[in-house]
Amino acid sequence: MRFTKMQGCGNDYVYLDCFAQKPPANAPALSVKVSNRNFGVGSDGLILICPSEKADARMIMFNADGSESEMCGNGIRCVAKYVYDHGIAKKPTLAIETGRGVLTLDVETQNGKVQQVRVDMGEPILDAAKIPTTLPGNPPINVPLPGFDFKATCVSMGNPHCIIHVDTITDEQVLKIGPKIEIAAIFPRKTNVEFVKVNRPNDLTMRVWERGSGETLACGTGASAVCVAGVLAGRSERKVTIHLVGGDLQLLWCEKSNHVFMTGPAVEVFSGEWIEA
Repeated sequence: MRFTKMQGCGNDYVYLDCFAQKPPANAPALSVKVSNRNFGVGSDGLILICPSEKADARMIMFNADGSESEMCGNGIRCVAKYVYDHGIAKKPTLAIETGRGVLTLDVETQNGKVQQVRVDMGEPILDAAKIPTTLPGNPPINVPLPGFDFKATCVSMGNPHCIIHVDTITDEQVLKIGPKIEIAAIFPRKTNVEFVKVNRPNDLTMRVWERGSGETLACGTGASAVCVAGVLAGRSERKVTIHLVGGDLQLLWCEKSNHVFMTGPAVEVFSGEWIEA
């Protein structure tokens, strides 16, 4: 089975071109195997690039633990790059079907190859029941997290996010407290957890504990949720640069359309053949 390794700000996935080959019989199990950084390819998960009846391609993604996720902001930028660079749909504006619906992406090219992608991430979901969380508020804004010495703002970008603003981001927060918040009962479908430091109203730093994958170098839906949460909590502006461990993303929560736009890089690393199909 042919695969391509791609990354956006270090958030790396193994991609399968299901236009050119059949999808794997057991994608969740394959995701666990290929994601292993010692015995597999090494990645944050597996993404299938499939034909779609209503878009240029369909993205189906699985986390490193085999669980399926609705969306991945860094992953979808790489899908757009693959679709364009490999001639599946060579258009400046692409439509990609996801678990969040069909999203629109504008590609920036250099020498015929995509370098950067701007994604219309759609409108944030602010209804607590749809995020989902049992915390009070629609959405919960700066509310205490039961059992934790933090206040959080919760947003969904098609997948749930718990955003915590702190003065200093530490390993203990991300690596020890993050996984506990991920599985807390107040999040019925678990949650991604973002720890955020506001450097200036338009400049933020974040680290993320991703649901099903652990800490990753970047999270596009997480950065989008952080942009929204900062505005709701009165901590940051609608247009921000967010510094992640793997690189920077540009975010805009447009007041007119209510859509969140994310711009960032997409990189093809290498291709190969997985001998265990």
